[in-house]
Amino acid sequence: MSEKVTPRGLQRMKDEGRKIVGVVAWDYQIARIVDRAGVELVSVGDTVGVNLWGHSNPFEVTMDEMVVVARAVRRGVERALVSVDFPFGPLQEGTDSAVRAAVRFVKEAGVDLVKLDGAADFPEAVEAITRAGIPVFAQFGITPQTALRYGVEYHAIPSSADQVPEEMKDAMIAEAKRLEDAGAVLLNFTNSGPVVGAAVAEAVSVPVVGGFGGGPWLDGRMRMAHAAIGYAASNLDDPTKTYANVARTTLEAITAYATDVRAARQVAGGVPVPPAI
Repeated sequence: MSEKVTPRGLQRMKDEGRKIVGVVAWDYQIARIVDRAGVELVSVGDTVGVNLWGHSNPFEVTMDEMVVVARAVRRGVERALVSVDFPFGPLQEGTDSAVRAAVRFVKEAGVDLVKLDGAADFPEAVEAITRAGIPVFAQFGITPQTALRYGVEYHAIPSSADQVPEEMKDAMIAEAKRLEDAGAVLLNFTNSGPVVGAAVAEAVSVPVVGGFGGGPWLDGRMRMAHAAIGYAASNLDDPTKTYANVARTTLEAITAYATDVRAARQVAGGVPVPPAI
């Protein structure tokens, strides 16, 4: 296994023009797989609530739940940096609350960074967490926790039409610089678009990555591992292109298993059953 990734290493990648690969993961097994694939960043997203647990929106996820998920991912990652999302609440409740949450994530889950959605409105919290010795991954743009501000109703997969309008370029650059000045070591510009995204990445020295609405104009990309592999049940019928279709493979496997059980045959991988006498 190659050398452990560090925030300084991500900075070198930006300086050298090498793209940062980030994935969102929510469980131990996926964490092990993506770490073996050599990604630089594994982000434990609060999107787990909507995409894995069936919540109607990301605000339902709690701090306790995020600690449990982060612990599982941390156990599976050896090389990559592990970041965890603040659920909605600790940051909005004030600087002291944000620092307590960050410390808890480090102490109880062993994460390398904490990710703050809408952090540009709370630069004092970014500064305080940084002073506590915890690196901050700051998210801005049209995000799940800030979408309503931009007149965008939250939904699980934003469309390309939801990218930040070009007339907001100066405002987004100002947000990015405010986060950099506050001490953030990494920025996540959600729904950046090619014009505003490129301008922001050029305007700040810290790496800028992006998930929805990101692209080669940023310093790296974020993608949910479950989306990349086509894990969701919606992939059974949705023609959206993914790198695999695990949902289809799973359906076929479980159907074959059920067929074997109903036919009184040996199940694949099961404890061998002696033939009837």
